[in-house]
Amino acid sequence: MFATLKEDINTVYAKDPAAQSTLEILFCYPGLHALWMHRVAHFLWQHRLHFWARLVSHINRFLTDIEIHPGATIGSRFFIDHGAGIVIGETAEVGDDVLMYQGAALAGTSLKKEKRHPTIGNNVVIGAGAVVLGAITVSDGVKIGAGSVVVKSVSPGATVVGVPGKVVEDRHATTIDLEHGKLPDPIAEVIKSLLNKQDNFEERLGRMEFLYGPIAPLDVLDENRLEETSGFTHGEGI
Repeated sequence: MFATLKEDINTVYAKDPAAQSTLEILFCYPGLHALWMHRVAHFLWQHRLHFWARLVSHINRFLTDIEIHPGATIGSRFFIDHGAGIVIGETAEVGDDVLMYQGAALAGTSLKKEKRHPTIGNNVVIGAGAVVLGAITVSDGVKIGAGSVVVKSVSPGATVVGVPGKVVEDRHATTIDLEHGKLPDPIAEVIKSLLNKQDNFEERLGRMEFLYGPIAPLDVLDENRLEETSGFTHGEGI
């Protein structure tokens, strides 16, 4: 038991650079408190004391703003950073060394009494506000960007962003860092491609007008378009 508590504290030190002292971790980390209370609830659930397990889970939610169903299975060195609004469903399975940020959810998509929540592998990072839906598998080393909605299984080492989630990078090196500001945006990439094609057509049309007819002046709408889309043409995200 004490070895597990020590491991939990060391996990906070390893995954949160803001942690200053063991005393602070023990008293000021609701993600850690939620994990400890979940272990109690999960023990009760496994021994078929379902009401008491749900009651402990409910108190856990009231105190930490983190909802973990007592039936969920969570591995070692699991860390919830900030934690407010996190939801983990009954049949969810979470591997070792997983990091979840605030507002993320492992949610179900079925009303049947069956496996309906995600299975999360080892060394997975789930960004703030991300939602993983259904009985899918998120393999080892996956990184899920903030606000993404993942509805299909993800292969090992991939980085997923967007709604619905799309794989934007596929590598097998496992890290816990997730630089949200550096993640590619697939929607922005599509818009940039369309704008580039439109610019090409306009350039060709301009050459034709120069050779065969009067050049149409750049109207106000074109000026507004150039101003509003400058972010895409200069490689910036939405």
